[in-house]
Amino acid sequence: MIVNPITDGIVLDHIQAGRAMEIYKFLNLGSLSCTVAVILNADSVKMGKKDILKICEPIELDLAVLGYLDPGITVTYIKGGEKVRRVHLSLPDQVEDVIRCKNPRCITSTEPDLPQVFRLADRDSGTYRCIYCESKAK
Repeated sequence: MIVNPITDGIVLDHIQAGRAMEIYKFLNLGSLSCTVAVILNADSVKMGKKDILKICEPIELDLAVLGYLDPGITVTYIKGGEKVRRVHLSLPDQVEDVIRCKNPRCITSTEPDLPQVFRLADRDSGTYRCIYCESKAK
């Protein structure tokens, strides 16, 4: 299979195998008018299998959200056919409006305009907790 290189855009590489479609939907890539290549289960020396997303247009990305969804992703920005920037993601210290608190007694249940903010409580296990009630995110 041949997937042509892109001139201007973004490559999301080292996505855990089977997670690319979840990220595709979360980033709403289906609404773009440019070409988006989804490569599933590509062979990888480092990971065994991996997914890749190639977006043939520069777009705004929330790297904290991507780091939360899959902390192993590498984001490569391409301009004029050249790699201009590469970012290796990790779990963000805080995410906003990505996770919803499930605690019915949390203030976010009665105040829907409050942002849903979760802080990283344990980096090793990837545990996030609500900043308002300390409930653990599922």
